[in-house]
Amino acid sequence: MKMGKMGWCLMICCAIMSYNSEAQTKTRKMTPAMKQIVEDALSFSVRQYKHMAATLPDDRLPRTTAKDGTLMTAESRWWTSGFYPGTLWYLYEYSKDPQILAEANKRMQLLEKEQFNRQTHDLGFMMYNSYGNALRIAPQAGYREVLLNSARSLASRFNNKVNCIRSWDHGNWQFPVIIDNMMNLELLTWATRESGDSSYYHIAIKHANTTLQHHFRKDFSTWHVIDYDTLTGQPVAKKTFQGNADSSAWARGQTWALYGYTMMYQETRNPRYLQQAVAVAGFLLHHPAMPKDHIPYWDFNAPDIPHAYRDASAAAVMASALLELSTLVKGKQADTYWKTAEQIITGLSSDTYRAKEGENNNFILMKSVGSLPHGVEINVPLSYADYYYVEALMRYRQYCQSQL
Repeated sequence: MKMGKMGWCLMICCAIMSYNSEAQTKTRKMTPAMKQIVEDALSFSVRQYKHMAATLPDDRLPRTTAKDGTLMTAESRWWTSGFYPGTLWYLYEYSKDPQILAEANKRMQLLEKEQFNRQTHDLGFMMYNSYGNALRIAPQAGYREVLLNSARSLASRFNNKVNCIRSWDHGNWQFPVIIDNMMNLELLTWATRESGDSSYYHIAIKHANTTLQHHFRKDFSTWHVIDYDTLTGQPVAKKTFQGNADSSAWARGQTWALYGYTMMYQETRNPRYLQQAVAVAGFLLHHPAMPKDHIPYWDFNAPDIPHAYRDASAAAVMASALLELSTLVKGKQADTYWKTAEQIITGLSSDTYRAKEGENNNFILMKSVGSLPHGVEINVPLSYADYYYVEALMRYRQYCQSQL
């Protein structure tokens, strides 16, 4: 029996309400030591981003530190453009600081036109992390329509033969799909809940299922890029573009997979997605090349381990995902995920990874890796490392709220 748009919307909303109700009952005790770490980290982040706001050009968004040590910025069309305003919204939610709110609103104006950008798959990163947080925290007229237009633009990149959203329009690929694209599906599931149009939900499901089928190796590590034949819909190449080798496990790619399938289980309650998230978590936590502090090397097969660069951005994504995953499983497994996330947060909040106030071009975290094979963004701050670090801090605080 076919289900109408409103039927799908009702079904999905009920699943999300059930999840939210369940998650709210799973509070954790925050020790005095962890409370000090989390509150200090969030307070520092508010101050650091005020320094960022005071020095950032009005028409640009922060990206990283350039090779000459200066701040590298980006235009709104760059894939990381939503992370700075998204982080600002989390920091405003924490602090209620009017200066942070004013900066968030100022930078949102730069992004607005990207709702019609159909040349990128990164609209979840760009628009849902910014406008989605804004709509949740301090809604204004027009935010909803911007997000729905963004979902329409993202859905336009879906191919019915491949059953995926196309990632890149550059390079010698037929139809490339990267594991990062899992992170953009939440915009689509939101759009179905909000509009009642089930087509967005179906696209997200098909993309997640196709990725599950073709993107993973037997050990649950993931390739970075799968290139599909648009005539047959089948893979023609499996590559790891930003990792050490096609056969290697690029660290951030593994954490995109962990976060993506955790999120998709939240959105759908499909047990296959939870099983996949748990399997990817197992790969990460039990890998022999995972350091004791669980801040991974940039690639699990980097040839110079233990002297390889660490990737704070992968660690931040993993911490945020593990906190969420800990609410979806029970017993020792949940405790392991929670304690590992605590360990990562503690490590990232140390002087080794967190900058001093007013330094690091006013980014929060140091020592991330964008793409070492291409010589780009090596051992530098990255805007998305900051975003997922602050998200992890806010999630940790939320789940311990009854103890504050």
